[in-house]
Amino acid sequence: MGLGFTMCVRSCCQSSCLQWAWRTAFLKHIQRRHQGSHRWTHLGGSTYRAVIFDMGGVLIPSPGRVAAEWEVQNRIPSGTILKALMEGGENGPWMRFMRAEITAEGFLREFGRLCSEMSKTSVPVDSFFSLLTSERVAKQFPVMTEAITQIRAKGLQTAVLSNNFYLPNQKSFLPLDRKQFDVVVESCVEGICKPDPRIYKLCLERLGLQPSESIFLDDLGPNVKAAASLGIHTIKVNDPETAVKELEALLGFTLRLGVPNTQPVRKTMEIPKDSLKKYLKDLLGIQTTGPLELLQFDHGQSNPTYYIRLANRDLVLRKKPPGTLLPSAHAIEREFRIMKALANAGVPVPNVLDLCEDSSVVGTPFYVMEYCPGLIYKDPSLPGLEPSHRRAIYTAMNTVLCKIHSVDPQAVGLEDYGKQGAYIPRQVRTWVKQYRASETSTIPAMERLIEWLPLHLPHQQRTTLVHGDFRLDNLMFHPEKPEVLAVLDWELSTLGDPLIDVAYSCLAHYLPSSFPVLRGFNDCDLTQLGIPAAEEYFRMYCLQMGLPPTENWNFYMAFSFFRLAAILQGVYWRSLTGQASSAHAEQTGKLTEFVSNLAWDFAVKEGFRVFKEMPFKNPLTRSCHTWARSQSQWYPIGTRSYSSVPEASPAHASRGGLVISPESLSPPVRELYHRLKRFMEQHVYPAEPELQSHQASAARWSPSPLIEDLKEKAKAEGLWNLFLPLEADPEKKYGAGLTNVEYAHLCELMGTSLYAPEICNCSAPDTGNMELLVRYGTEAQKARWLMPLLEGKARSCFAMTEPQVASSDATNIEASIREEDSFYVINGHKWWITGILDPRCQLCVFMGKTDPHAPRHRQQSVLLVPMDTPGIKIIRPLTVYGLEDAPGEVPRGLWEAPGGAGHSAGGHCAVARGDRAGAAAGAESCPRHGPGRKQGCSLGYSHD
Repeated sequence: MGLGFTMCVRSCCQSSCLQWAWRTAFLKHIQRRHQGSHRWTHLGGSTYRAVIFDMGGVLIPSPGRVAAEWEVQNRIPSGTILKALMEGGENGPWMRFMRAEITAEGFLREFGRLCSEMSKTSVPVDSFFSLLTSERVAKQFPVMTEAITQIRAKGLQTAVLSNNFYLPNQKSFLPLDRKQFDVVVESCVEGICKPDPRIYKLCLERLGLQPSESIFLDDLGPNVKAAASLGIHTIKVNDPETAVKELEALLGFTLRLGVPNTQPVRKTMEIPKDSLKKYLKDLLGIQTTGPLELLQFDHGQSNPTYYIRLANRDLVLRKKPPGTLLPSAHAIEREFRIMKALANAGVPVPNVLDLCEDSSVVGTPFYVMEYCPGLIYKDPSLPGLEPSHRRAIYTAMNTVLCKIHSVDPQAVGLEDYGKQGAYIPRQVRTWVKQYRASETSTIPAMERLIEWLPLHLPHQQRTTLVHGDFRLDNLMFHPEKPEVLAVLDWELSTLGDPLIDVAYSCLAHYLPSSFPVLRGFNDCDLTQLGIPAAEEYFRMYCLQMGLPPTENWNFYMAFSFFRLAAILQGVYWRSLTGQASSAHAEQTGKLTEFVSNLAWDFAVKEGFRVFKEMPFKNPLTRSCHTWARSQSQWYPIGTRSYSSVPEASPAHASRGGLVISPESLSPPVRELYHRLKRFMEQHVYPAEPELQSHQASAARWSPSPLIEDLKEKAKAEGLWNLFLPLEADPEKKYGAGLTNVEYAHLCELMGTSLYAPEICNCSAPDTGNMELLVRYGTEAQKARWLMPLLEGKARSCFAMTEPQVASSDATNIEASIREEDSFYVINGHKWWITGILDPRCQLCVFMGKTDPHAPRHRQQSVLLVPMDTPGIKIIRPLTVYGLEDAPGEVPRGLWEAPGGAGHSAGGHCAVARGDRAGAAAGAESCPRHGPGRKQGCSLGYSHD
């Protein structure tokens, strides 16, 4: 295993997106009951009596691949880990560590220094070591576990021969069940590492065998070569599945008794075997007395799917789930009909046998089809394949989609399979209805999409057969070549707009590789992988179909992600009632919001496309007129609110459109916009000369009395605390209940004056700090800090940037936060701290490292530090382009809010533990750049 780091640069670094998760696939079903001797003869009459396994890259994921993945996630230069491990050769720190000549602590210290010198950046090697040895990564491949079981069942011996090391707890790193092996040889125990011939001889000696009587599996060429030189038969492992096939060929018996990707039937998904067996015997016309074997496929979130073996027949049964179902969902009848119709239409589909709508057989309607052996690629990044093979897979996928869309529905008897025309409007209504039926909480992005989608429907040009769920893992591929053997899961098929299928097949391009339900590869280098980008994939489709590219591609992607979000919500809803067919269904609840936000991103892109095509209009200009108006009373007497804005329209009613002009705002927000504009004309602009004079005076570091007077007027006008976004405060308890898009228009107005944001209590860093407290603060923290900030009685600052590092990237922060007794002790230097010199500043939101050994983006936390905490030292004010940033003036440059930018040293000051902003890591619990950034972008607007 150890040399799995040092010698596998070529094999493990071909892709920048190497995953620890193994590729799950349907492999060709092998004849399972092979009778024969316990000894198997190979060339020259020699007899194999033992199989010897390496660990990393053979029994568990390759450490080299773990290193490559970790480097991508932590933005460490590619190959740093492997280069450091090879440094020094036999006398390098890694080889000495595997021979137990240095401790784990000594290795990490020396190894970390090497990595940092090579990459010229700080490398958290403790984090890598923790990942490498974690249970999440160091799991034995199921295919190897099964192979070892079968080898031992045939009477052969098994051994593991591993380059490994001692953990800090003085236990050797061997995350395997030792009972699987007759002999275990570990380099750290023996003081010898592969490819030293002595370690192979030691293993053979303990097995009591000659070299020719054993087979050795390793993923590294030098290790394999050393074993072969001794006369041991070898297999070089590139992929565990393929290696097992090679091992089967040598041994002469099967090592895979089960069906790939199956498991025992889940308790909630059990079906009666007796009635099913009787049905199948009648259907197939067989008279068997043997048992019916029943397994459940471990993938699929909708319709439970089972593998059946009866007599010599391998079958698949697909049924509706039990319990109350959503309307029109789980249409297995449609699946059966379309696959039967397409059997001779040039589209590869499984051979369906019968549809049974009698629920008394297995509890719900079902259909039966023949088992189709082949490969299903569950990971769309296709790990383990060559770039050219990956491209061929996606080309074949594109080609079979074109075949589906080229079928004449009338010719195959499917002319009535769906309604003609208006497909997308019906789909939008259907999925909105499905989502509402399974809704468990309000998701702002879904509400916006529910209004936006019907307003931006494309004109449908063509009507074809539509698969409805076309993606890579619904295709069965030939085991040896990039050819689609069968298209599966036709539950959502109908007649409709074919571009829906094209867009849906590109979902993986925009999802991360860590997405648990539907893996993606948006964090991978597609060029290096050889996978066509979404745009190229779409052009490939248009070229094969002879179509011009569509302009509104972003709408199709927005709808596809909206539909996926609705599907995930339905799966989550079923999991709450125990109806979901997947064991992982409960995880989908938190994914719905993530996917809906992706959908809204595409809606925004489509809105900007429309905007660019609109005729040019003059930008907003400031009028010199003053408007008289009567004051409105928005709140009943005795009602307390921290926002003086009237109720905006309900979340279900006004979150849809991409608003590109103030006149497109909803009526309440449009009225607010015009009210703010009048306030600026009547009060803010006329006060600017006096406020500018105050900034140039000796009293500039004290708040201007005129600013405080204008604040009270803004409160009375209902122009206070406008910034807090709806998703952070859906009940509108603290803010105005505006969306970010709505608030952006108000920012544009406030940005025409340097003083307006503070006058309306919408200036950063207070805006971001208040949102942080709303999202993550405890009730005690809200009472102490949030309420005074909302009332305008206090100011705050934000301490992130540091002199020694590029700390606009929070992962570079060096300031430390250490837990000690009932306090957090902070130590570090910060500068460009917006707001710290304002005499009203009572709170510092301080970002620092709490766990340097955690993954890169989970090392930081945010601390609420009272400004009167002993140990804080404010050194000096800083200038921006030579200008001071006294209260009331917005700094020019990168810092966008009033309050003063300063330089401070926090040398060993202690903060009570109750002042940590929630339990979230700093990178997660710091949404504070939202409203503040919009305000900052607007401040460059000129009204002269």
